[in-house]
Amino acid sequence: MVDAPMPLEARADKSLLIVDDDRPFSTRLARAMEGRGYVVRVAESVADGISAIESEPPAFAVIDMRLGDGNGLDVIERLKERRPDARGVILTGYGNIATAVTAVKLGAFDYLAKPADADEIHAALMAGPDERAVPPENPMSADRVRWEHIQRVYELCGRNVSETARRLNMHRRTLQRILAKRAPR
Repeated sequence: MVDAPMPLEARADKSLLIVDDDRPFSTRLARAMEGRGYVVRVAESVADGISAIESEPPAFAVIDMRLGDGNGLDVIERLKERRPDARGVILTGYGNIATAVTAVKLGAFDYLAKPADADEIHAALMAGPDERAVPPENPMSADRVRWEHIQRVYELCGRNVSETARRLNMHRRTLQRILAKRAPR
């Protein structure tokens, strides 16, 4: 007879690493997760996150995608190398399909858009392998998704309008008009 896998809620090891350079957010999240029974450590950079994983790989991790010294995907990749059974969730304010796919391929269990609250993060960490994420109450409009994608490419191109326009296959003046407008809702 095969033993059923232990539910994640019953895991003895509730160690959690939060890697986020937004100190007020990470402090609030750490307190909220401690209230849910996790033993929390906080890191504010890719280097600090990797160092924390090397010293003591956690059972769970919540990692921001964009950190001051690099990409949170590097941290999730190291976590999965050191502790394959760990559950990692990537948080980002710049969500797109390609990044979500990359995050999952590197071992992230879920991918949440900021601002995510402690309940959403806890639910993602504890979700069963076949559970689907609950659709957001107020999803971004198609215009907002397009605007976010343009902003991300613009940042990745070092805020170079000509290079961004070339990569997006769009006229430079059109891009300048889009960048001059406020974000759609």
